Amino acid sequence: MISAELRQEVEDWIALDPDPKTAAQLRSWLETEGHQELKAAFAGFLQFGTAGLRGPIGPGPSRMNRAVVSRAAAGIAAYMSERGLSTVVIGRDARHGSEDFTFESAAIFSGAGMKVFVLPRPLPTPVLAYAVRDLQVDCGIMVTASHNPPQDNGYKVYLGGVVDGINYNASQIVSPADQQISAHIERQNHQLKRGTEWTVLNDDVLDRYVARTASIAPTIYEVKAVYTAMHGVGTETVEKVFAKAGYANPILVTAQTSPDPDFPTVAFPNPEEPGAIDLSLEVARANEGDVVIANDPDADRCAAAISDHGKWRMLTGDELGSLFGEYLASSAPGKYRDRAFGNSIVSSSILSKIAAKHGIEFHETLTGFKWLAKIENLGFGYEEAIGYSVDPQTVNDKDGVSAAIMLARIAGELKAKGSSISEYLNHINDTYGFHKTVQISIRVDDLSSIGRVLDGIRASQPTEIAGLKVERFDDLLKPSGTLPPTDGLRFYLEKSVRVIIRPSGTEPKVKCYIEVVCADGSAEQRSIADVIVAQLTPALKGFFL
Repeated sequence: MISAELRQEVEDWIALDPDPKTAAQLRSWLETEGHQELKAAFAGFLQFGTAGLRGPIGPGPSRMNRAVVSRAAAGIAAYMSERGLSTVVIGRDARHGSEDFTFESAAIFSGAGMKVFVLPRPLPTPVLAYAVRDLQVDCGIMVTASHNPPQDNGYKVYLGGVVDGINYNASQIVSPADQQISAHIERQNHQLKRGTEWTVLNDDVLDRYVARTASIAPTIYEVKAVYTAMHGVGTETVEKVFAKAGYANPILVTAQTSPDPDFPTVAFPNPEEPGAIDLSLEVARANEGDVVIANDPDADRCAAAISDHGKWRMLTGDELGSLFGEYLASSAPGKYRDRAFGNSIVSSSILSKIAAKHGIEFHETLTGFKWLAKIENLGFGYEEAIGYSVDPQTVNDKDGVSAAIMLARIAGELKAKGSSISEYLNHINDTYGFHKTVQISIRVDDLSSIGRVLDGIRASQPTEIAGLKVERFDDLLKPSGTLPPTDGLRFYLEKSVRVIIRPSGTEPKVKCYIEVVCADGSAEQRSIADVIVAQLTPALKGFFL
């Protein structure tokens, strides 16, 4: 039975819904007493945070649809107007609903008196991030759900200059901008004004992005790179960058080359997920490839696989981060002396050691590229979740396309010298120690239980975990350095072990990050690291299960 209160809420929403399809679906649920469907669709307005909006497509305030997007755009426009900001560029991926949400947003920003630019077709998120800086606009909107499942879509927000004392410099929003925008969104319960004036751009911005990105890794050596776009929007831009830089066209994984919002060949469109690059590895073996390069669907992340003693394997996000860091620092002595390296707190500690050896300033930030992008004079930054910025002067965000061309350059150069990425990683392990990193995700039934467990640990700090002595404990809600407070715990254990525990920001999960540092990458040292991870894993799960 649908309550009178819920029925009225649905009727009010239908009256302002700009999309006849979602309005008709809600009307059908009202007429057929679809109580559970309506309850799910009206479980509160889709939360707007520093990652913008993200959720499943469907009718009602708890889903991604034109009505929700229009209110979000109106809230962002109000936030901008309050600060004298008046220009915006909008990009999109090829997911279900992305085109509708793009032009719905354009109409709302136009109606608010903004000067609006729209990218010409579905393109990678890094192109949108570049366009904010290239066009010198105040705000960028990217309609994408990145590597989420097919039923999802989302909305990322970039700011162009200094806003409320924060130098955004064409990077994603951080607090308190998210709360301020969210407050404006909540006030958008009236008939919204829609305009019709916006400019659909030609390829000039894309061409400038391609030229800038190609210039960071001009070809010297041949390389046979296998590439997958994971059914996303990366193929066109990656091919343009490879051609502009003088490389042979990458060998494409044809079943995943063209954008397809249903992502038919993968269970989950994230290169990190087991099985996601199986097709790529088949192509690499058949063509004797030098390296496999995989982007996620909006091409802001980059993953890699290599042949290691004749067997193909994925690199971890931290391995690829160390590869980029050591290569950039050692191949251009002096270039980074006035710049900084940085990574997120949950990433490996190896980049700090690489930076120290090469005399490069280093910073550690909270999780998320929105924080890494705020490092002054960033030269290279990464996070373990396969996000890399090898060219922050072009894109002040993670960029899977620039990472792809840099990876091709490294693979080609090493091959020409009779070496390989595998051997280069061995050199890194021998120089800085072997850093084994593992992430454990623990799903809980009750999200609030995570906070209770973390508070319990704070109140009664363990002196050992799985038999390993706790040598130092950091409550990240009360950081001692320059980090802003965040909900998390960090333990430094004997035997050069670090453990970080933090709640997921979007799911009823807690994430534990383990790093074990050994003397080198020998089989004996790797075995020691494996044993430590194996003994820590059940102990960490035991805190929550």
